[in-house]
Amino acid sequence: MAQRTKLGFVTLLTTARFPLVLSFFTCALLYTRSARPWIFALSLLLLIVAAVTDLLDGYFARRFSVETKLGEHMDPLMDKFFYLSTMPLLVFVSAQNGHGRHAVFLLVLTLLFLSRDQWVTFLRAIGSMYHVGGGAHWSGKLRTAVNFPLICVIYYTEEAPWRMTAPVLLYALETIALGVNILSAVIYTRRYWPCLLRAASPDGASARGGDA
Repeated sequence: MAQRTKLGFVTLLTTARFPLVLSFFTCALLYTRSARPWIFALSLLLLIVAAVTDLLDGYFARRFSVETKLGEHMDPLMDKFFYLSTMPLLVFVSAQNGHGRHAVFLLVLTLLFLSRDQWVTFLRAIGSMYHVGGGAHWSGKLRTAVNFPLICVIYYTEEAPWRMTAPVLLYALETIALGVNILSAVIYTRRYWPCLLRAASPDGASARGGDA
């Protein structure tokens, strides 16, 4: 397989996350209006496939040696789309199902998950001024590895015609995800802290060549 073909395949895996998760969002909303089992099954399948693309694109990028700077930034952008499409919907279906406490807990998770993403984006922007790479840290990879499957489990638990996950277990998993999210934010902050200090100093602008 040609190198360009390999790169195109990996890029397709990464960018496919966006239309997949939007299709999930559409089907999930449709299921709230028409509770047909096949719609739920399709919604869950789309969500799982969207989550799996994050694992596959990284795996094939390393295997084919086609890791690029664009991919470095495209992957977290697709992750943001994943959270933006799934977390508010989970809050909605939980509230609609009469699970008020769970909806509030998910609302808090949504705020913290999305805030962490915006904070890390800000840190990467500051770091780029001082030529600090924006590649994913192990804590970010761990966060994704925990959160993406958990989101699938939450959707299944809230919307499946049959319930198999105990509420206490679900709260425990969500608490672990919350802890990993906070840990990731702290680690990224420590990583970029010297850049923040430089940017906050009067000499910060001159150190990066001045403003345009």
